[in-house]
Amino acid sequence: MGSSKADKAASHDRIVEIAAARMRSSGINGVGVAELMREAGLTHGGFYRHFASRDELVGAAVERALAQGSARTVATSGQGGRRALEAIIDDYLSPAHRSHPEAGCAVAGLAEDVSRADDRTRSAYRRQVKQYLELLAELTPSTDAADDRRRSCLVLSALVGALVMARAIGEGSLSDEILFETATALKEF
Repeated sequence: MGSSKADKAASHDRIVEIAAARMRSSGINGVGVAELMREAGLTHGGFYRHFASRDELVGAAVERALAQGSARTVATSGQGGRRALEAIIDDYLSPAHRSHPEAGCAVAGLAEDVSRADDRTRSAYRRQVKQYLELLAELTPSTDAADDRRRSCLVLSALVGALVMARAIGEGSLSDEILFETATALKEF
């Protein structure tokens, strides 16, 4: 690959990476093309050399953000079983995860925006939720697959809901309490 193609690919990747982080923290509509390109060290006019539309960028950035969250969760679950579930709960409901949405879970960070997004973005989000549900069900299997599914739906909903509320409230004792009490209840579940 020539250096101009390599440079274009690197620039494209940088734009998607920056957009993924910004969308996790500011939402899909919180990312402007001009500001994003400036942050990537590129001109606003160069955007259309990389993407046919803003929707194409949004789809790529949401897919990247979701994949990064999945990689983080899979890495945390490495030991398997109940310990892995507790590690995921502790990581997900940590004050650090609450306070740094740009590096956090896109399922929580983009939930509201994705409900109004295009099919590509909603499909990527749906796939990620299904992957998380499957992973959670695998970590504490029982003899009843339907019960495993119900439990994984409850755990994922509690994780995402607690994180969204804690972020909305902001740092402080109430936010910390929501994270701690939800984590404690999920570990006892």
